[in-house]
Amino acid sequence: MTAQTATGPRVLLRRMRELMALPISAQARLDRLVTMIAANMVAEVCSIYLARTDKTLELFSTEGLNKDAVHRTTLKPGEGLVGEIARTAQPLNLADAPTHPNFAYKPETGEDPFHSLMGVPILRAGLTIGVLVVQNRTQRHYDEEEVEALQIIATVLAEHVASGAVLERGALADVDTQNRNPVRFTGLPLADGIAMGYVVLHDPRVEIDRMIADDIDLERQRLDGAIKSIREWIDTMLESGEIGAAGEHRDVLEAYRMFANDRGWVRRLSEAVDSGLTAEAAVERVQNETRARMMRQTDHYLRERLHDLDDLANRLLRELTGRDRLGAVETLPDDAIVCARGMGPAELLDYDRKKLRGLILEEGSPTSHVAIVARALGIPMVGRLEEFIGVLNQGDAIIADGDSGEIYIRPPPEVISSYAEKARFRARKQAQYAAIREEPAITKDGVRLQLNLNAGLLVDLPQLDQAGGEGIGLFRTELQFMVSATMPSLSVQTALYQRVLEAAGQRPVLFRTLDLGGDKALPYLAQEREENPAIGWRAIRIGLDRPALLRYQVRALLAAAVGRPLSLMFPMVTEVSEFEAARGLVDREIERRKRLGQDMPEQVRVGVMLEVPALALQLEALCAQADFISVGSNDLMQFFFASDRGNTRLATRYDSLSPALLRLLHGIVGSCAAKNVPVSLCGEMAGRPLEAMALAALGFRSLSLPPAGLGPVKLMIRSLDAARLKAHLLPLLDSPLHSLRAELKAFAERESVAI
Repeated sequence: MTAQTATGPRVLLRRMRELMALPISAQARLDRLVTMIAANMVAEVCSIYLARTDKTLELFSTEGLNKDAVHRTTLKPGEGLVGEIARTAQPLNLADAPTHPNFAYKPETGEDPFHSLMGVPILRAGLTIGVLVVQNRTQRHYDEEEVEALQIIATVLAEHVASGAVLERGALADVDTQNRNPVRFTGLPLADGIAMGYVVLHDPRVEIDRMIADDIDLERQRLDGAIKSIREWIDTMLESGEIGAAGEHRDVLEAYRMFANDRGWVRRLSEAVDSGLTAEAAVERVQNETRARMMRQTDHYLRERLHDLDDLANRLLRELTGRDRLGAVETLPDDAIVCARGMGPAELLDYDRKKLRGLILEEGSPTSHVAIVARALGIPMVGRLEEFIGVLNQGDAIIADGDSGEIYIRPPPEVISSYAEKARFRARKQAQYAAIREEPAITKDGVRLQLNLNAGLLVDLPQLDQAGGEGIGLFRTELQFMVSATMPSLSVQTALYQRVLEAAGQRPVLFRTLDLGGDKALPYLAQEREENPAIGWRAIRIGLDRPALLRYQVRALLAAAVGRPLSLMFPMVTEVSEFEAARGLVDREIERRKRLGQDMPEQVRVGVMLEVPALALQLEALCAQADFISVGSNDLMQFFFASDRGNTRLATRYDSLSPALLRLLHGIVGSCAAKNVPVSLCGEMAGRPLEAMALAALGFRSLSLPPAGLGPVKLMIRSLDAARLKAHLLPLLDSPLHSLRAELKAFAERESVAI
């Protein structure tokens, strides 16, 4: 918006400031405000709808419609044009509103004569708390400057609504925050460990005292100074010893620095200041619009980046207002468990790690930036908890189980006692696991199993030594791509793979090529929306359709493994012909490297992930070409049972210890053994002692599992007689039972197997 077109909003903003200072009732203030807006916008109608706690929109004030409709007219979310604006959090600009398919006629309002309509959402923290509407009799399309002006007014109005300046106390239903009853939640475990402590509500929001600027030039200077200060702070963090070390926690701060230097973001802030807002109000407005837009994204990666942008905006507001940064040592209690809707990685780093015991988020995922940093710092973390924050009070006792995902708020004494014992038991178990860390995984009857670890990030690698893993049986290379804001360069990929191989030393590493697609979308890789993404364009299908992407990765792997063995495998292979094509790309990269006279890996082994049941019926042909096979139990089970593993209704419907699935796995082991092709299994099955016990009886001699499962599985193996279990289990594989879990538990109890 130019200085000239911004003049109108500035005048209205000054008048709004004067109006808010008048000693009149809240309703009178709201009524004068709609009259003022209508006059300024040359509109015959101006109406304000506000959202109640049940999300219905109520007409709170109007100029031009029937006054009797105030506090009588309500709209449900998505109902009518006002409901549509609230639902989408986007402006609506219509020359003939009654012809719109979402138009809902409310006879009590008397809006029959009015054709044109422009409405904008009233946003706060990215949530729609109301809708501001203007209307005219004539059919006209409001221009961009008018839409922009109404959005600026809505930004200021949102703060006044939140502060109570335009509503009597109690006009909107209060949210009950005094609940003192015990509550239990189950979320997604994101970082291992048990945390017992007290709730610290992470509320980085800074209340803004001044919305309307007195001096535009001064506000520009304040904004520029605050942005400069934030950039300097990020640079300092990246140069510090603890965080400056290479790894994903550094990579996420690099991405954070990229946001802080984004020209588009800075330009939008400057334009908001030019419209007449203070620097603080400009930050609030831009982030409200960004949050409203990104909250409605279906792209999981983009939604995760919202926390980084929230973090940046909140930090900028604290810089502008001079407030202390969050999490100062003197304000954080001992045994603090920080609870938030969402959080960026830099916000977590503000807290004193000596006092911080755990982190709980309503949102979050294993690959979110804050989860990566939490794991790097050893902080137990749980996420994906709907409507969690609303039942918390500052200082509540709380327990967070980063192993199971369970959360207990205001736990009763028996739960506290149980978890205290669980924490002590966990410590004793850890001591047991540590005692056998260097011991081999050999059964009582002399069967040797190799236990490898699953990994995908540099922060996982120290656990190879800590847990006593014999190698890395699955390194998920796509996670590096998912935490990066841009496509990792060849040198960046090579450096990562070199560090993985160096950390493993002489131990084997199996690299899985990119398993993108499905729920692993990248912002820089164009993908169409799919009805069934898990069985859609993903993994090797993308690699074969975009061979340059796969060859680029293979090139980096070959460069990283110079002088030592390299093992790589392709995911989601469905036909032997796909494996042949993928291996052909590897061969071309090997020939290219030789042609250029570059040093080579000592050996290159090319294998395949067996995740699609169809491939299990092609094992004879596959074994003739593949150097090794790794069964991916998570996807194999999903496809075998036609059961979406992300569907909570189906999460426990089918069992991994189903006789049918175990029979399939037994057949795979037998076919590979007949062709003398090594076979291993990676996935959740391998990390659970009872399931791992069954796998040992089926003939698997190599398992790849999460670090937390290695100790319990090794302890089980060392207490197992594999031959006795095999004799007991194999006759049961033709059973019509839903699961053999009970039978296996009974065997373990009789034979004193540590499960």
